[in-house]
Amino acid sequence: MNQMTPLRPNRPPMPDDDVCWDAFSRRDRRMDGQFIGAVLTTGIYCKPSCPARHPKRENIHFYPDAAAARAAGFRACLRCRPDEVGRDRLAVEAALALIEGAEAPPSLDAIAAHVGYAPHHFHRLFKRETGLTPAAYARTIRADRLKQALEGESSVTEAIYDAGYNAPSRAYADAVRHLGMTPSAWKAGGRGVVIRHMIAPTSLGPLLIAASDRGLVRISFDEDEGDLRGRFPHADILPADAAFAALARQVAALVEHPADGNQRGDLPVDVQGTSFQQAVWDALRAIPPGETRSYKQIATAIGKPGAVRAAGTACGDNVLAVLVPCHRVLRSDGGLGGYAYGVARKKRLLERERDR
Repeated sequence: MNQMTPLRPNRPPMPDDDVCWDAFSRRDRRMDGQFIGAVLTTGIYCKPSCPARHPKRENIHFYPDAAAARAAGFRACLRCRPDEVGRDRLAVEAALALIEGAEAPPSLDAIAAHVGYAPHHFHRLFKRETGLTPAAYARTIRADRLKQALEGESSVTEAIYDAGYNAPSRAYADAVRHLGMTPSAWKAGGRGVVIRHMIAPTSLGPLLIAASDRGLVRISFDEDEGDLRGRFPHADILPADAAFAALARQVAALVEHPADGNQRGDLPVDVQGTSFQQAVWDALRAIPPGETRSYKQIATAIGKPGAVRAAGTACGDNVLAVLVPCHRVLRSDGGLGGYAYGVARKKRLLERERDR
């Protein structure tokens, strides 16, 4: 197997015992690799998601990693195999480095061979750790490069080839998916893109809803047409028509029933974001209604446990309030933390989900 060097060797601090016990009790897979639970009555240590029967609280001790548990005299659980967690995460990090450094997207077979795993097994592992398949992650990397090239001085054609595309057709398809518009429209600053909008009354205050012909571009409280024009200075901002009004009513209903947002995968979305931001936003939508996560858990869920601050920034960059539920992220100590539209609204949204 090829030698693999971690891209992000700095381990985040181990959670306190109460957080560890809560994660262990819920068998929280997102916390695998963050700590180890050692059972005093059996002499074995397990990862948080271990499916075995739980011991009593007083019979478990938590360690930062498997090495510390072994040094204390415990042996690995044969059911959850906790020693493999570190190897899996290291393999995903090596795959991320390979994809990010390649001029053209490597094949699944090439990635799996590089990290020493069977292709189909690693495909499932990579998606579980990052929320994306290797191919989808490679597409976002190229789309990011295309975005940067389009913002430079080169022509559209030069930007397409500078980003690593062999033909314009693939670049246009990726640009529409990740940038929300064609490369030519992006280069022109969104000129010619039509955005319709309306302000819907809700029980938590007026809600601005805006969409291009491809999908929603903005959902926010306490904003108006002027704010929208500031965000999209070169777009044609128009009032709602009948088709858009029907979409807006569905969005506004999420304020009264925010838990329904997880089931609304049919609502079209047209947002711009880096591959990291997209991964964070996908992780937010994966949080079950009525539950919350910390910024550290979000960073871990996308395979970058050291990027806690960046995960918080990506949550703050979310442009689709309620639909992408950044209100479900709390501070590590369980506090509500901040929210772009006020902590009182965040609290109300969480209460409504828990009540349901």
